[in-house]
Amino acid sequence: MGEREDGLFARPAFVRYFSAVAVGALGTALTAVALPVLVVDVLDASPFEVGLVSAAQFVPYALLGLFAGVYVDRWRRQRVLVWASIGRAVSLGLIPVLWMAGALELWVLIALLLLFGSFAVFGFAATQSLLPQIVERRALLAANARLDQAEAAAQTAGPALGGALVGLLGAPLALAVDTVTYIADAVLIAGARITETIDRTRAKRSLRREVAEGVRWIYRHATLAPLAWSTHVWFFANAAALTVLAVFALRSLELGPFAYGLLFATGGAATLLGASLAAVVGGRIGAGPAIIAARGLYPIAWLAIALLPSGDADPVALALLFGAFALQGLAAGVENANEMSYWQTVTPDALLGRTNGTRRSANRTMAVVGALAGGAAASVFELNAVLLGVAAIFALAFLIALASPLRTARAD
Repeated sequence: MGEREDGLFARPAFVRYFSAVAVGALGTALTAVALPVLVVDVLDASPFEVGLVSAAQFVPYALLGLFAGVYVDRWRRQRVLVWASIGRAVSLGLIPVLWMAGALELWVLIALLLLFGSFAVFGFAATQSLLPQIVERRALLAANARLDQAEAAAQTAGPALGGALVGLLGAPLALAVDTVTYIADAVLIAGARITETIDRTRAKRSLRREVAEGVRWIYRHATLAPLAWSTHVWFFANAAALTVLAVFALRSLELGPFAYGLLFATGGAATLLGASLAAVVGGRIGAGPAIIAARGLYPIAWLAIALLPSGDADPVALALLFGAFALQGLAAGVENANEMSYWQTVTPDALLGRTNGTRRSANRTMAVVGALAGGAAASVFELNAVLLGVAAIFALAFLIALASPLRTARAD
């Protein structure tokens, strides 16, 4: 793997792409802390309303994901990325502006997050489809591992910075920093020299037929289909888990914004470690086994969180909470690079946009349902009981992958 990794940073386009990912991840990690604090503490939302806000970020994927993939395969992906970043900067930047004007209501926030998510649909479909145009396919695992390391490093520093900024400036103004990161993202990508191959005849083809081609490729494939279904279930569980965690940590455990940020920073540090090991693990045991092994750690982590007692957290409870979140981060770091490189290696370039758009649409649809289900369940049942249910759903995602041909899949 060494030669493949060393050559990555000799490519100016990859350096700019890597930098854009790192900067964007820093802002996203900051927002992961500021947004829940804004919703729970500033807007005083109920658990179900917290679920609505979480779902709003994913609804555009359910509505637009299939079509976004088609157009990302038709258009220049670099250009799509630039405009998607500008759109996200504007929609997110309106949140602190409206708050200062005294016009930020919950429904306004939801509307802005829907707009933000609409740009993100195209941005993520283009991001995942552009990388194979920058590096050769044999270097995709190394490239994805490096990108995950950058994101994990940002997720380590971002939440701590986010918690500090929220404490200093307040949650609405802290979100303004993420606006700047998206502008920087757009500038970096716009300046990269990337030669893209586009089939101009595709623009005259049937939208419905192209969507169907992407769907068939995923759900008729021997290994991609079970991987997709396992991931769909995982997204349901993860959205429900993070929705309930915001209420559980900020209200039941009475964590302040800074401690809540440190929790995500701990997860980010563990993700960085996992991303550093991803290429080695995937190279030795194969992408499929690496994904399955990592996916088996999630139910363990969330079971540990579910067993924490409610009330002001003592040092032992805090240690268990942070340790469990670190375990989830480690799993995410090992899993993501192997999963992304496997999708990018197995899928033909002409189908990458549709494949990424289709699966992201399905994943985010499950996230919408999961966020709403988590918020609704937290409004009716004890938070610990809901978290136990979340752990069981994570276990189901693991079992789907374990029982599939993914056990022997490699990305070579």
